[in-house]
Amino acid sequence: MGWDKGGLYYTRSRRVGGRVVREYVGGGPVGELAAQLDALERDRRKGERADAHAERERLAGLDAPLDELNTRADELVWAALVAAGFHQHKRGAWRKKRG
Repeated sequence: MGWDKGGLYYTRSRRVGGRVVREYVGGGPVGELAAQLDALERDRRKGERADAHAERERLAGLDAPLDELNTRADELVWAALVAAGFHQHKRGAWRKKRG
């Protein structure tokens, strides 16, 4: 996106069918208005991305205690099975040791 030919006219790039196509918008006041609208749209999308990132971070913080609990439960189950005479076959199923 930007001004071409030293600021004579404004173009924007958009994706059509997997290819980038440059679209002529106009020069003078029309081009300036289009450039301002595109800048506002970019800022809006940037804000949405920042909001989504903050939400992902918040949810990851909520998941942390559950991840810790899950790890501790796995360790407890592993210890109980080993104490009962089982072993893990090729990091898969638990099997009772022979003999």
